[in-house]
Amino acid sequence: MPETSLYAAVKAYLERLGYEPKGEVCGCDVVAVRRDGEPPFLVIAEMKGGFTLELLLQGVDRMPAADAVYLAVRASRRGRDRDRRAWKLCRLLGFGLLAVDPARGAVEVLAEPAPYRPRPQAPRRERLLSEHARRRGDPSPGGSVRQPVMTAYRQGALALAGALREGPRRPRDLAGLTPDAGRVLLRNVYGWFERVGRGTYRLTPAGEAAAESHRP
Repeated sequence: MPETSLYAAVKAYLERLGYEPKGEVCGCDVVAVRRDGEPPFLVIAEMKGGFTLELLLQGVDRMPAADAVYLAVRASRRGRDRDRRAWKLCRLLGFGLLAVDPARGAVEVLAEPAPYRPRPQAPRRERLLSEHARRRGDPSPGGSVRQPVMTAYRQGALALAGALREGPRRPRDLAGLTPDAGRVLLRNVYGWFERVGRGTYRLTPAGEAAAESHRP
């Protein structure tokens, strides 16, 4: 079963702790921000079907940007005995460890995050918080692969494309749809927009197709 099968249970668990989780934020399976602002404020969770070296290395990579990191794996039928070595390693490194039963939506906490902290990475932390805050809703389930992640930038570009279906517009006419509308139009990352006059943009055929495919 894919990693996304664990997402609903992990998200519900973090919500019960007072967090607002969102999937696939800046390459992390789950980024959760505490609603009341109390520590640990920014939590990252990485998910895998089993406890692997890849999962452990992902956790190590996430630690400098987060207040706490959880590693979530599918619950073993053999119970805690099989997970004991993983539990010890997580305790040593400071990770939380979650055993997830997606069929029941159940999460068992095998280890809580410890106070161990590597050197913080403030710019990366700010990028995570910014993307989490700007993203509308929770459009990408954690663990998604081989499909475009609906980032805040892509959401904004789609909002502009939807408005431009009505005809050419100026950036100032679109400012209420997304921050930095003018810069999104000028950069034209996806090839959806083209300038037809001074400060006026319209959709390209690719933009028309994108807007049509994401109509509400």
